[in-house]
Amino acid sequence: MLHPGDAISARRRVAYVVLLGALTALGPFTVDLYLPAFLALRQEFGATEAAIQLTLTGTMIGFGLGQLIVGPLSDKVGRRVPLLVATGLHILASAAAAFAPTLLLLGFSRVLMGMGAAAGSVVAMAIVRDLFGGKRLVVMLSRLALVSGVAPVAAPLIGSALLSVMPWRGIFVVLALYGVVMLVSSLFGLPETLPKERRGGAGTGTVWQRYRSVLTDRVFLGVLVIGGMTFSGLFSYLSASSFLFQETYGFTPLQYGVVFAANSVGIVLGSQVASRLAARFGPQWVLAFSTAAILLASLAIVATDALELGVWGTIVPLFFFMTACGFTFPCVQVLALDRHGNAAGTAASVLGMSNNTVAAVISPVVGLISRGAGITPTTMAVVMVGCSVVGIVALWTIVRPRQVGMLNP
Repeated sequence: MLHPGDAISARRRVAYVVLLGALTALGPFTVDLYLPAFLALRQEFGATEAAIQLTLTGTMIGFGLGQLIVGPLSDKVGRRVPLLVATGLHILASAAAAFAPTLLLLGFSRVLMGMGAAAGSVVAMAIVRDLFGGKRLVVMLSRLALVSGVAPVAAPLIGSALLSVMPWRGIFVVLALYGVVMLVSSLFGLPETLPKERRGGAGTGTVWQRYRSVLTDRVFLGVLVIGGMTFSGLFSYLSASSFLFQETYGFTPLQYGVVFAANSVGIVLGSQVASRLAARFGPQWVLAFSTAAILLASLAIVATDALELGVWGTIVPLFFFMTACGFTFPCVQVLALDRHGNAAGTAASVLGMSNNTVAAVISPVVGLISRGAGITPTTMAVVMVGCSVVGIVALWTIVRPRQVGMLNP
């Protein structure tokens, strides 16, 4: 056995994937479930599009900061305690958001919600790395992406359905209940995968050493940029999509949820195909394909808008954009985690913090560009094009695929 997880039965691996996938999905649900409520929020608080988008920005900043705290802490004290404490914070913050009387307090609650949801994604990735490595790590991360990928597909539909039977505040009550389920499930169904004797190692015994080990790795820094730019392009779409489809194209919340879900299926498909290709050809070469595909899909949205092809001219290239993102995410995770088994929590936290903080800063740019004129496919896609160009440059100048070796068994 090369890794502890090699001794785990197939049935137990499936159980781990489901639970860890649900924990990872807490983050996307925290972000996506309330997207169909953006118009309702603007009407109730009398705020601008950019101000409403800042609540999404606050969530992503909290998500990034939370990961930066939880990751190194989980390397030091184990995986369970930080996970349980942070999930408890998410429950309390969700309840506060449900009763927030002002947009400012809602934004503050969203920051805390992001911090609480951060533990799920960081600890889930760290646990997978505790148990697996090499090609099996690719497979397990892709299975995790399959389960957690249901979240962005289902969340807008669920959010739209909830809005038809309750006010927007009820969405945050639902998120609080989801957090309770995750807290109980983790308490009784998730063992400690990082025992005391495995905490630390040569060159990774302190927080500073763990950070130094990951931040001096050229490949890690390269995929950090690629992941951040891919997330930024994706969240530019997320922050603009509600206004684009419901205002510009006149969709109802339910129609918006259906379109959003259909496009999000691409992430699930891409992540599953990527696992097979990465195990055979190497994740660095899958990234060479996917980053180029993201750029082409983004340019296609600009072109179809210029040609006035309407809503289908936007939806179709968006599907290919989301699929290319699905190819990218697991390959970024594999290249980041496989090289840092003794600092998996720290590596996962830096990756997650970078992805979400950069995305939080860039995604409101769509609203600022569109200020006073309304969001269009072009104003959204211009940001996506810029992010994809930076990602491609980082791949070929920092990661350098030809200098990255193949994965171990």
